[in-house]
Amino acid sequence: MTTGTVRRLPVENGVSGWEAISQRPFLLKKLESAVSADWLVIGAGFAGLSAARRLQALRPGEKIVLVDAGEIGKGTSGRNSGFMIDVPHNLSASEYSSGGAEATRVEMAQNRFAIAFAKDAAQDYGMSRETFDPAGKTNAAATGRGMKLNENFGQSLKAAGEKHLFLDAQEMRELTGSSYYLGGLYTPGTVLIQPADYVRQFAAGLSDKIEIFERSPVTSLTRKDGRWTASSPAGSVSATKVILGVNGHIDDFGHFGGRLMHIFAYASMTAGFPAGASGSSVSGRDRWALLPADAMGATIRKITTNGVSRIVIRTKYTYETKVAVGEHRMARMKEEHRRSLDARFPELAQIGFEHSWAGRLCLSRNHAPAFGEVEEGLFSACCENGLGTVKSTLAGIMAADLATGTTSPELSRYMDHPQPSRIPPEPLAWLGINGVIRLQELRAGREG
Repeated sequence: MTTGTVRRLPVENGVSGWEAISQRPFLLKKLESAVSADWLVIGAGFAGLSAARRLQALRPGEKIVLVDAGEIGKGTSGRNSGFMIDVPHNLSASEYSSGGAEATRVEMAQNRFAIAFAKDAAQDYGMSRETFDPAGKTNAAATGRGMKLNENFGQSLKAAGEKHLFLDAQEMRELTGSSYYLGGLYTPGTVLIQPADYVRQFAAGLSDKIEIFERSPVTSLTRKDGRWTASSPAGSVSATKVILGVNGHIDDFGHFGGRLMHIFAYASMTAGFPAGASGSSVSGRDRWALLPADAMGATIRKITTNGVSRIVIRTKYTYETKVAVGEHRMARMKEEHRRSLDARFPELAQIGFEHSWAGRLCLSRNHAPAFGEVEEGLFSACCENGLGTVKSTLAGIMAADLATGTTSPELSRYMDHPQPSRIPPEPLAWLGINGVIRLQELRAGREG
């Protein structure tokens, strides 16, 4: 008999603007009874939803249950910036296209495998272009160092035979309406999503064939006589096999302790302002998406829906040992976002932020996922290493394949990785990791 009490539950830090402008396409249902299933997936983010869809395809006659501690779209998966990136992105090293040529090739193939899976789901579930848009993205440079990073990135892309396009300052101004940027590097393979809409519509597409329970936190996970039982305050689910798609919360389930870094990213969304001719002179085209040339800089998107535009900005990071962020920290980060946005778009200074929020990333020191069969019949698809949209999607697919005994070249390649390496004990980890973050943010300079 294996028994485990879940140490902590997820916390929502602020209201995500993506969730606030999204609508639920299906009714919420809580777990309020004892349910028996063949498969249990815990966590309804990118990993959990992808695992459930893959299981549905591999085991169509078996019962699948998906549970989430909160509401779909309100958690971490609905709080990211919405980039499904195909080219490698190493957040902790502040670089793109990191690693050797072969490692880069493998990572791009894995990312594109995940994006293709997401594209199939988007088509099957009728997602609009506003929810799932294969528009590509631009790495924007605001400094000489940023221009050099883009140049190096472009050389790596050229050597790999990857399509890319350099933009000069005038072309960046035409795109964004801002004269802040010196240049940019466009790559076409990124898909832009409205993250809250994406996970909600994905779940709605699954809901006619699997049972989905929300606001049903798993407080304990117990194995007895070959079956797992996940207990929630008002009910339980028992299943032969369980997939954990809980990202950084995997250590709260008793696995990978002392090996994962929990990084908070902070974002704000403006109030809506009219799209069209007047807005275009200030903020360019109706839709665009910028990643910083230095990965520790500011990520910015402009979205337009029904004639109303908004700008979303994400910048600043902190390493934390808790799951909640205080009001003072949130207020300070909102001020940082205001300064960053005003520097780029002084004409929008009168447009206030309508929503500010934080979301948790999970990183390991050696960029390895927290993946595999961690106990008999219990599988982890966690630790997305700063690129959760694609890497968590991939982990969910691979966990379903592993759990069902489905062999594939993709699974063989994915399994070829080390375990996450250990991080220093506290408080050394807190001091060291936050120190590195601060140095990297200072080095990013105007890119932030």
